[in-house]
Amino acid sequence: MRRYCLITPCRDEARYASRTLDAILRQTAPPASWVIVDDGSSDATPRILAEYAARAPFIRVLRRPDRGDRKLGGGVIDAFYTGYDTIDPAAFDYVCKLDLDLDLPPRYFERLMDRMEADPRIGTCSGKPYFFHGGPPPAQVRFPLDDTSALTSEMLADDNSVGMIKFYRTRCFEQIGGFVRELMWDGIDGHRCRQLGWRALSWDDPELRFVHLRPMGTSHRSWWTGRVRHGFGQWFMGTDPVFMLAAATYRMTRPPRVVGGLAMLRGYLGSMLRGHPRYGDDAFRSFLRGYQRACLVRGRRRALAELDARQARVWDPERRPSAPARDGAGAARAAG
Repeated sequence: MRRYCLITPCRDEARYASRTLDAILRQTAPPASWVIVDDGSSDATPRILAEYAARAPFIRVLRRPDRGDRKLGGGVIDAFYTGYDTIDPAAFDYVCKLDLDLDLPPRYFERLMDRMEADPRIGTCSGKPYFFHGGPPPAQVRFPLDDTSALTSEMLADDNSVGMIKFYRTRCFEQIGGFVRELMWDGIDGHRCRQLGWRALSWDDPELRFVHLRPMGTSHRSWWTGRVRHGFGQWFMGTDPVFMLAAATYRMTRPPRVVGGLAMLRGYLGSMLRGHPRYGDDAFRSFLRGYQRACLVRGRRRALAELDARQARVWDPERRPSAPARDGAGAARAAG
């Protein structure tokens, strides 16, 4: 079975929406259903969505009232669950949280499902995002992305699916309790997968590379805001301080050079000094820090391979789903 459902929270995406909509309509393995949640757009997004919904019977558009501004982190997941709560998860083998600012190769979902069928422990996976440097992306992108000379990789780690296109085995998504309504929801989920014995992966293969039309971390305000927000999210998740310093140092080598890493440290240290709350699952934070320290000592690739091998003994695809972890720190305790 290859029934998958896309769920797309969006707001004011008129600049990019048609690119993503066309990319999905070109898929060799199209979705069984696509629920798009317009989170109060004030631009031409509703008109564009209506036009495509009239053309493709599997597209269904829901609209949330305008709250005045983007609400990052929890707001994105609120909108996601507005769509997710309207479906029967048991009717789909896979579910995907998909952003509306991407351009994808036509065999993207077909290839992901091939890999998941070959390894039943893969709970979530994705390709890798690239963006065009030095100007806006061209009107047409030639896939697969064998030549990346005009592109910049967002250099995301291999140990999770990427936040803008999280493709999940539905059974795994239900077992981990879904997404938390906080920043770093897209980091917590992958570690929760491994905690329960599932594998979370992304691959930098030409056939799975895709274009992020709005680079990650730029925020809807600025690069600085996006990177500070990421540092806050790392604090909330429970990231080890030494690992955070190493990650920020590495990020200084990527655009925007130096200041991006400094902004991450500001978000993390500022949250620490203010005593901001953390993800409310002590066992999860201990699991996370053990893995992060192993990455520092043995390297991420070796540490990930060793952890995945150890966690195979706890994997149980028939385990009862966790209580929904949607409400941040408090619900996270129940999910643990």
